[in-house]
Amino acid sequence: MDIVKPYFQRGPMAAFVLGIASGFPLTLLIATMTYWLAKEGIDTKTIGFAVGLTTPYTLKFLWAPLMDRLEVPLLTTLFGQRRSWLFVIQAALVLAIWNLGFSDPKHHLAYFALWAVITAFLSATQDIVIDAYRIELLSDDDLAHGTAMNQFGYRTGNLFAGAGTVWLASAEGAGLGYAIGYAITGLLVVPSIIIALIVGPGQRAPLKPDPIAPGWFGETVIAPFLEFFRRPGAWLILAFVLTYKLGDAMGQLMLNPMIVQMGYSDKSYIAVSKLVGFWALIFGSAMGPIVIARFGTVRSLFFSGGIMMLANVGFAGVSLTHHSNAALGAAVGLENFFAGVSLTVFATYLSGLSNLAFTATQYALLSSAASVGRTFLSAPSGYIVKAIGWTNFYFTCVLVAVPGLICLYFLSRFNFMHDKARQVTDS
Repeated sequence: MDIVKPYFQRGPMAAFVLGIASGFPLTLLIATMTYWLAKEGIDTKTIGFAVGLTTPYTLKFLWAPLMDRLEVPLLTTLFGQRRSWLFVIQAALVLAIWNLGFSDPKHHLAYFALWAVITAFLSATQDIVIDAYRIELLSDDDLAHGTAMNQFGYRTGNLFAGAGTVWLASAEGAGLGYAIGYAITGLLVVPSIIIALIVGPGQRAPLKPDPIAPGWFGETVIAPFLEFFRRPGAWLILAFVLTYKLGDAMGQLMLNPMIVQMGYSDKSYIAVSKLVGFWALIFGSAMGPIVIARFGTVRSLFFSGGIMMLANVGFAGVSLTHHSNAALGAAVGLENFFAGVSLTVFATYLSGLSNLAFTATQYALLSSAASVGRTFLSAPSGYIVKAIGWTNFYFTCVLVAVPGLICLYFLSRFNFMHDKARQVTDS
């Protein structure tokens, strides 16, 4: 019970519910959307570049300072900085997802793409607010367990938006079609609104004026970046964040097209790729805080990076079986268990890098760098598959993960980790 108890404290439980709202839109934009496009007969090269529609996730640091300082008239007075922005963005997000679902990608791909970009922008903005709110709700003692619970919630949102939406849309499920499926899934924002009203505002560090960045613009836009880039090794940290999960991002982007191309049914997709993966990831996420407590940040990150490389080897094996539910289930289960450990460790590290005086901006900067691997750098994955085939593609994903581990080595070698920066309040 002592092991389980920290997960069910006030902060970690709130992080779980917030994670649901944060997790489902990206799944609709990447996993479910690529599956939908594959079902509509869109070729893999186009699907590979469709992930570029999530560009706002890589650029969200540009408008994150506004989430830190700009107030929402009336609502900020009533609910505080984080919750006021959360409620406004979520209302707009529900509307955008509804329109995305009612688009027709087969005949009106440009219109579909427009609503995908709008949904991505609103979802990325929601992530800015939720990430900052989560970090400010969690104490230092709760950070690892709260991050794990946030991953639980995130993956629960993934499950609903992935297997749930496909089931709602599929003729093998509820048969409602993707329009209604997307509209229903958009309502997953509701639990986060309720929990935000219950737990109240988080704790923020006081902002102290910086003589190099005076005035509202300086404090809002310049100071958060200035504080981060003053740290020794800041650019190396960004290089690490950019490359650490690139191999995993490439592999996951092409997984659904591979499943469709290999002839798996909707029912198999839901049962094997989503349900098996979901529970494996939950157990893996629960292991994250234990790994951090036992091995520390650096060794945990090395361990996580290594096991994610092994996960792509599993998918290379699946590509050789041609069609085996057992092989797919084993590979998906293994990958998601490893991903659960890795995501918790990585997200805990990123949270520790964020100064509580500039939470939204600095976490957005770091998570934006991580998103580059999922968007621009992994976009040509479809062309790579066409050129070398599925097996060689997944072995390529293994090699792509190596630069991130090299960056991590130099960060630890020169003591540039800065994983306790959230405690800094006077710079």
